[in-house]
Order: sequence, then C-alpha cells, then structure tokens
Amino acid sequence: MQSMDEIYQKYAQTVYRFILSKTQDQDVAEELTQETFYQAIRSIDKYDESCKISTWLCAIAKNVFLTYMRKHPGHEDIEDLAIPVDSAEQDVMKNADKMELFRKLHEVEEPYREVIYLRAFGGLSFREIGEIHQKTENWARVTFYRGKEKLRKEVETNE
Repeated sequence: MQSMDEIYQKYAQTVYRFILSKTQDQDVAEELTQETFYQAIRSIDKYDESCKISTWLCAIAKNVFLTYMRKHPGHEDIEDLAIPVDSAEQDVMKNADKMELFRKLHEVEEPYREVIYLRAFGGLSFREIGEIHQKTENWARVTFYRGKEKLRKEVETNE
C-alpha cells in the first residue's frame, strides 16, 4: 500500500472537489478535506482494499460532511460558487439567473441533486460519481441526465 503522504498527494484534490460540491464553500471544503485525511490516518488499519482508495476516502469525506452539517445546520453558502464555463451542463444554466438556478437545483430530489453537484461543480467523472455511490458509471450518467432534465423543466417553467 502507498504511504499516507502519497495517498494525500494523489487524492486530496478529488476529496476537496467532492466536499466542495456539497458545501459550496472553499474554506469549509479545505477544512473538511483536512479532517477527512485525519480520519483516514486514524482508521487506515480498517481499510481492507475491497474498494478503491478514492472511494474509501470519499466515504469518509461524506461522513465528515454529515457531521459538519449536524453541527452547522443552517450552512448553505453559495456566494463564492462559480458556474463552470464551456461545459456540457451550461445549456441548462446559460439563460437562468444564478440564484434562481441554485434555488431550483436545491429543490431537485436526491440522488439527482448530488450527482449534478458532483459533476457540474465538483468536476468528478461519471466513473468517480458511480464509485462514490457504489453504482456503475452508466448509473451516474443516466442519473445526471435525468436530473439535468428535471432542472431544465423547472427553469423553463419559470421563464
């Protein structure tokens, strides 16, 4: 197995993007990324290599995030969130007001909302999203597409 330093160097950005997709706050995402790796170091002996290390780290990150949300229930800061440019997802976003788009995205049910966040704002591949959810890459693609269509209908309804 790799050393924790090598693991950190290789996966820190993936974990950070995953958490950023959930928090929409760069400072919080950095803090929770560090906490994730701290927890990983504490429980490295429990890693049984039954899944990829990135999947294991994202599972820890999800638990760290949930703990954070329990302690900070009103935290929903999207002010610093930038919408990616030149992405396949921009066709949904180009005609909508940013805040209205995020309001509508917040109303989309799970798992669609999380998959959209991970893909559009976390920059994760469909393969990575599938691994995080312990599903296939194809499941992630279909879920993203369906979520994007739900979001498109919501945006078009308000125009």
